[in-house]
Amino acid sequence: MENKTILTGIRVNSEMTLGNFLGALLPMTRLANKYSKNNQINIFIPDLHTIISDIDGELQKNLVKEIKYYLAAGLELNENVHIYRQSYVPAHSELCWILNCVATMGETSRMIQYKEKSHNGDLGTNVGIFDYPILMAADILLYDATYVPVGEDQFQHLELTRNIAERFNHKFGETFILPAKTSDQAKFMEISQESDKASGIRIRDLQNPEKKMSKSAESENSKIMMNDDPAKVTKKIMSAQTDSLGKISFDMMNQPGISNLLQIESLVTGVPLQDVISTWAGETHYGDLKKKVAASVSGYLADFQAKVAEISDEKVYEILESGEKYANEVANKKLLSVQKAVSLR
Repeated sequence: MENKTILTGIRVNSEMTLGNFLGALLPMTRLANKYSKNNQINIFIPDLHTIISDIDGELQKNLVKEIKYYLAAGLELNENVHIYRQSYVPAHSELCWILNCVATMGETSRMIQYKEKSHNGDLGTNVGIFDYPILMAADILLYDATYVPVGEDQFQHLELTRNIAERFNHKFGETFILPAKTSDQAKFMEISQESDKASGIRIRDLQNPEKKMSKSAESENSKIMMNDDPAKVTKKIMSAQTDSLGKISFDMMNQPGISNLLQIESLVTGVPLQDVISTWAGETHYGDLKKKVAASVSGYLADFQAKVAEISDEKVYEILESGEKYANEVANKKLLSVQKAVSLR
C-alpha cells in the first residue's frame, strides 16, 4: 500500500489507563511506524471533540502529555508523520459548518452513540454530542483520508462521512475523496495489526472483569493508570477479582479475572499469550500469579514513565508547529475547493 493518508486521533484525557494505552495508543503507534515510509500518517489531537464532554482547564497540559506518550511508545517521526491539534487548523470548524448544511437531522439523530450519550434525545444534552459526527467527517474529508483506524462503534460515523461526501459531490461536483468502506477499513486493521500482540485485546476492569477497563470506573482499584507508582499497581492487582475455581486457565467465560491477568502479563512482557498460558497451566495459587503480574506491570510502567520524563515540552511544541503547518496547508487547499463549490468564494 502506497500514497494513502491514514488518519487517527485519540481523545485527550487527564490520564490514560493501561487498557487505553495497550489497546489503542500503542497499536496505533506501531501501525504508524509500519506504514509511514510510503504513506501520510495524520495523528490529530481532537481537542474540539474533547471539550464536548470534558472542559476542565487542563486540556493543553493533557494533550502535551499525550504526545509524549506517543513518543515514549516508540513513534518514529519522519516527513510523512504529522501531529497536530484539531483546533489549530480552523478549516476543521468551517468545513463542519458547511457539512452541517448538507447532512440531515434524520441521519445524524440515528447515530447510536448519540442515542446512548443523550439518553434518546434528552433536551438537556449539549449540541456537540449531536453534531460531533459531522466534525468527525470534516476531520477525515479535509485530508482525503483513505483509512481511519477506529473501533467498530465508530463505523456508523464513517458511513455517515461517506454518505455526506457522496451527497456533496453529487450536488456540487467531485470535491471529496471518500474514505474506504467499513468492510475495507476492518480488513485494513486486521492486516495491519496481525502481528501486534495488543490488537483485539481489551484489558478488563480489575474489579469487574466483565467490563473493559475504563477511566470512568468509580473504584480506583478497578483501573491501572499510566502514572501509577509500584505500590499502587501492586495494591490494585493484588485486590483484583478472580474466582473460586482454584486453577489458573485462560477462560474468558468462566474465569474472566484470571484470563485478564494472563492477558496483561502477556502484553507488558511481550511474551506471547499462549506461552504465558502454558507457563501457568495447572497452577492453583492465584496470589503467585497476581504477584508476578504486579511486578511485570510495575516494571513496565517505571520504564515508560522514565521515557516520558526525558521528553521536554519544547520538543512537543516543535512537533506540533511542524504538524500544524502541514495540516493548515493541506486543509486550507481542500476548504478553498469546497468554498468555491458552494459559491462562498
